[in-house]
Amino acid sequence: MSIPSAVLGIILILVVLGDAFETIIFPRRVTRRIRLTRLFYRYTWKLWSGLVTSLSSGRPQENYLSFYGPLSLLLLLVLWATGLIVGFGLLLWAMGATREAGFGTSLYLSGTTFFTLGIGDIVPRTSLGRAVTAVEAGTGFAFLALVIGYLPALNQSFSRREVNVSLLDARAGSPPAAAEMLRRHSHDHGIEALQQLLHEWEGWSAEFLESHLSYPVLAYFRSQHDNQSWLAALTTILDTCALVIVGLEGACGRQAELTFAIARHAIADLSIVFRSPPTEPEEDRLPPSDLAYLRSTLAAAGLRLREGDEADQRLAELRRMYEPYAYSLSKYLCITMPSWISKADHTDNWQTTAWGKIPGLGGSGKSDGLGDRHF
Repeated sequence: MSIPSAVLGIILILVVLGDAFETIIFPRRVTRRIRLTRLFYRYTWKLWSGLVTSLSSGRPQENYLSFYGPLSLLLLLVLWATGLIVGFGLLLWAMGATREAGFGTSLYLSGTTFFTLGIGDIVPRTSLGRAVTAVEAGTGFAFLALVIGYLPALNQSFSRREVNVSLLDARAGSPPAAAEMLRRHSHDHGIEALQQLLHEWEGWSAEFLESHLSYPVLAYFRSQHDNQSWLAALTTILDTCALVIVGLEGACGRQAELTFAIARHAIADLSIVFRSPPTEPEEDRLPPSDLAYLRSTLAAAGLRLREGDEADQRLAELRRMYEPYAYSLSKYLCITMPSWISKADHTDNWQTTAWGKIPGLGGSGKSDGLGDRHF
């Protein structure tokens, strides 16, 4: 037996199995810096995002970036399977388990055994070799079972995440904005509806935190529409909560505090997972002129936002608690940060089709037409 080859094979098998266990089964976030999956995603994402952003822009860029999440998942599964096949191949070769002495023959035997093909043209000639092939066959069967259970769990988590992101379309615009969300809740019983909305997003943020810490690959899965994303939605909710906490008269301050706490927890923990330290935005998302305009817009809708230096300072403190984390994630994931105020001529996704804007609707969802009457 070639001891170095056997040791290398055993190490490779244990590394792959341990990494797959931590990624698929283990329910807690793994903090160890050196991990196969972590290294795989960090360097492949840098390569993919750098290539895409340098060669395209606008909608094509978003489309190409959206391929990464599903494609990287498939490549990771291929990487695991290849590592196990090579590891068992090294082990069989070190044992001299086949009559042919070449490593290629042992690798072929390992591959047919792992995928349980049962071709039988190459068979182990020693008892120890037969035991190893039996273990590998069981490992391959278990690997397939884990993959079958892993992919539907990811799809379900992604679908649950996107439901609330899509619901923001009519409630906060496309892309979402905090000022637009508050303005659309200025109708009768709007504050009660806003409180219910923030309560639902408190639960969504907790589920998002749990699922994306367990399966960080979900953060690379992008939304159906180019102007929507989980990061924009979460940041908009934090913006809205910050405005309510600072002092929106008649609003649901306590619920805003609860939602803000769990949403901020989620965005900060995701920054840790992707090792994206908080970074101050290059430009102020809400300069004093925009804040004054936001106040006037809300006042015109019947919502009065507290004014004065104390209110401005409190809002700035709340923003510092989450904006650097959101901005860092937006740079890493190549996702556009949402604005506080919607553009005057924007059109919501529900107001358009592939053949153009729906006839009879207002142009911005906040001026004339059905958009103004209902929202």
